[in-house]
Amino acid sequence: MQGIPIHPDQASTIAQSVDNLYFFITAVTVFFSVLIFSAIFYFMIKYRRRSPDERPKAIEGSLPLEILWTAVPTLIVAVFFVWGSVLYFQNSEAPPGSMEIFVTGKQWMWKAEHPEGQREINELHVPLGRPVKLTMTSEDVIHDFFVPAFRVKKDVLPGRYTSMWFEPTKLGTFHLFCAQYCGAFHAGMIGSIIVLEPDEYEQWLLGGVQGETLEAAGERIFKESGCSTCHLADGSGPAPSLIGVYGNTVRLTTGQTLTADDAYIRESILSPAAKIVNGYKPVMPSFQGQLSEEQILDLVAYIRSLGHSSDNAKGKQQEEGKQ
Repeated sequence: MQGIPIHPDQASTIAQSVDNLYFFITAVTVFFSVLIFSAIFYFMIKYRRRSPDERPKAIEGSLPLEILWTAVPTLIVAVFFVWGSVLYFQNSEAPPGSMEIFVTGKQWMWKAEHPEGQREINELHVPLGRPVKLTMTSEDVIHDFFVPAFRVKKDVLPGRYTSMWFEPTKLGTFHLFCAQYCGAFHAGMIGSIIVLEPDEYEQWLLGGVQGETLEAAGERIFKESGCSTCHLADGSGPAPSLIGVYGNTVRLTTGQTLTADDAYIRESILSPAAKIVNGYKPVMPSFQGQLSEEQILDLVAYIRSLGHSSDNAKGKQQEEGKQ
């Protein structure tokens, strides 16, 4: 049986737990399938009609039997639900400190951007033993990022961000598929996840084609698009300051509050009139059709860095005050 690939390699931290649930569901299914069909064939033979005049006795309902075959499936399904829910919630959030990579799906390729600026198409290099969080979107239709060896799969949707994470536990090259039919060449939308030793990954970063970091690219787009003329650092412009806004609460003109996350920033770039910050007027133009999804991701990364810069600046001010 060693030469027969019954299932893909278990190459991530969650692969074993996903397989345990899958094998349990399969075992329960096989058990009851055998039990039911065995009962069918047994009753077919035992209670077969032996003569044309034979008439079976009328059978009345049995309340205990009805309760039994209702309660047993309910309990089994409840076990499936609880086990699956626990597994889902355990793996729904990436661990703190995960390396984040932006992924864009497009007919018919996968494009990945590393924080250091390296870009890949249909390949993704990641280090062994480090959690990797993918922030994903699509430029056209619905795609699905599926890595069987990692037991991870997530829809990649146009107009919004989805995320998933994994932590590789094996070195090697693993298949990447699009698991959502996305057009004529859907079957060709494949790629590879290449897991390297941490030092080999660092060498790959240094040896790859160097480009702007995501923050640097976002800052350039921010200036070239004229955003810096309105979003002044001190908040004195016609648009709110973006220093420290990421991850914090924003109050809107409607009185509602929300958290400035990736989705909010993206919506503010493409549909700025959808949610207006309290105290400001809807004067920002829409950049719909002017910026690609990759450029929007760069802007998101830049605005994130402004939040970090704000934290650093506050820390420096506190140190100067103590001195």
